[in-house]
Amino acid sequence: MRNAEELPTAEGLLLRPWCPGDAPALLRAFAPEEMARQANRPVTTTAEALEWIASRESERAAGSGYAWAVVRDGVAVGSVAVAAVNHDHGTGWVSYWTTEAARGTGVAAAGVRTLARWAFGDLLLHRLELGHRTNNPASCAVAVRAGFAAEGIEREKLRYGDARYDVERHARLATDPVDDG
Repeated sequence: MRNAEELPTAEGLLLRPWCPGDAPALLRAFAPEEMARQANRPVTTTAEALEWIASRESERAAGSGYAWAVVRDGVAVGSVAVAAVNHDHGTGWVSYWTTEAARGTGVAAAGVRTLARWAFGDLLLHRLELGHRTNNPASCAVAVRAGFAAEGIEREKLRYGDARYDVERHARLATDPVDDG
């Protein structure tokens, strides 16, 4: 199932690859200043949203990254991804975000738990890592609820504009005992 098209979560959500029809949801997601600031490139027009989706499709085709739309009631309300996939070492980098309307509802943690099961089972990865700004307790809570153990602080790792932010790194191993919900 390496190129699975759909991954259901235990919570009734669905993970599926991003598709062009998700462009409006993507534009809504990246509209808040906080999300726009963290994007690697602007996602403010339909054309830019379609480029973002095409980039995710290219990563999937190359086997270097797998981004999934987290869908609730037929609408994309978040994203989970494993990128920087390294099969030699069995590692990958996890990222996640949700729309404002989905925050605090368990969408991100459910998506990350499902993504991790898939990455360990189908991609045969052994270690998944993620990081969040230390001033983002909500992202930390997602990591912990998804079974990722905190491993340490990377000082001033991220820069947004002129500000630098410390990042807390978390990891989950395929062998970790985790309540997967």
